[in-house]
Amino acid sequence: MKKRIMVDMDDVITTGGFLHLINEYLKTNYTEDNFESFYMQDIVPNKDEFFKWFKTHNMYDYCSLTPNVYEVLEKLSKNYEIFIGTSYIIRDIIKDTAFLLPQKYEFLINTFPFINPNNIIFLGNKSVLNCDIKIDDRIDNLDGAKTKILFTAWHNKNISKELNSKDIKRANNWKEIENIFLKEGININEWT
Repeated sequence: MKKRIMVDMDDVITTGGFLHLINEYLKTNYTEDNFESFYMQDIVPNKDEFFKWFKTHNMYDYCSLTPNVYEVLEKLSKNYEIFIGTSYIIRDIIKDTAFLLPQKYEFLINTFPFINPNNIIFLGNKSVLNCDIKIDDRIDNLDGAKTKILFTAWHNKNISKELNSKDIKRANNWKEIENIFLKEGININEWT
């Protein structure tokens, strides 16, 4: 039986879509380096108006794939069962975020034909997913896995002390993940 890997979507597989829409709405040129908080929308003065406008756009029309993600996931899919675990909840519009479900689903099935559509899971609390390995950009989403990999994003660059105490490894990019999983002689259970 293949080991199971849960991979987060936003800021792990994709990047830039939300930031693009913030910049378009505000007529700004922010980059990820301008943010430390996970919630980029906190810089928007009128969030109600922003989210009304935001809902008229598909942020996945403006995102990019994280470099090397397609190639690495395709290789991993030959040796591991891949699950995409992605949240569709935006804290500022919790009751009105279902519009993201078809956007995420269509993007994933059109972009990654080698991932079984039954392995695309939409949820907020990822601790209920018991996978051998989890790759996510948020520490709290790594619970429930033997091997926990924090994917580096703008909002977690300064996290280091709690990684060791929670037995979490860091990967800065998909090439590092490829080396971890696919390089001959490396056993994921012995990776330290």
